[in-house]
Amino acid sequence: MRYPLVRELADDGIPVTVTCRVLKIARQPYYRWLQAPVTAAELTAAHRANALFHAHRDDPEFGYRYLHEGAAEAGQVMAGRTGWSICSHQGW
Repeated sequence: MRYPLVRELADDGIPVTVTCRVLKIARQPYYRWLQAPVTAAELTAAHRANALFHAHRDDPEFGYRYLHEGAAEAGQVMAGRTGWSICSHQGW
């Protein structure tokens, strides 16, 4: 995502319109992102990964099914495939 770069360049005094034109991105999505830089889906994914991490930290030898159960006990209910995906990406 290039929006943080646009923000940094704007802080340095380069106009947003110029930066968006050079990067070939529209200004409207940038301003929408500026209002809410973290989406609800990203926040939910972060909470799920955090719950899985804590379950992994408590019992590092367990596989994703046990970690998935531990996350559900902690209040982060998710599909088994979602638990597997997060664990797989993190190498747990």
